[in-house]
Amino acid sequence: MRPLTEEETKVVFEKLANYIGRNIAYLVDNKEDPHVFRLQKDRVYYVSDRIAKVATSVARPNLMSLGVCFGKFTKTGKFRLHITSLKYLAQYAKYKVWIKQNGEMPFLYGNHVLKAHVGKMSEDIPEHAGVIVFSMADVPLGFGVSAKSTIEAKNLQPTGIVVFRQGDIGEYLRDEDTLFT
Repeated sequence: MRPLTEEETKVVFEKLANYIGRNIAYLVDNKEDPHVFRLQKDRVYYVSDRIAKVATSVARPNLMSLGVCFGKFTKTGKFRLHITSLKYLAQYAKYKVWIKQNGEMPFLYGNHVLKAHVGKMSEDIPEHAGVIVFSMADVPLGFGVSAKSTIEAKNLQPTGIVVFRQGDIGEYLRDEDTLFT
């Protein structure tokens, strides 16, 4: 486990900024319980600074994971968020979409969010911005990228796509064999 390089940090923060904006500061600059990002193999973990210091005594081949896996780097160097980061993304989200109960199951089975399933959404969502998808009971269900801005989405047909799915909590069941390996 090692700290992220300058380039890796830039890539991770750019991806996170797409979803939580300037709220990244709340993830890293917590005075009471400071947290850091660490890289183990190709996965990025968000871990308490105190625990990260203790983990340096464990050999890299013997360490499976530590903290919360925020995502992983692909072979091409891009960063892909994992569903395990949803708790933190939802807490500091800039843009939100709430879906009706009839749209929850299609979303959790891996489909995009359609206009007919949207209950409400943030007012100022631009096109291709990171959004967090919630149920109408404010339970975070996943995250994605807006297909249209809020204004354009209001004029869509009911079968038009509003949010392209990037991750949903159904992945815990669908991808349980490969999620943590």
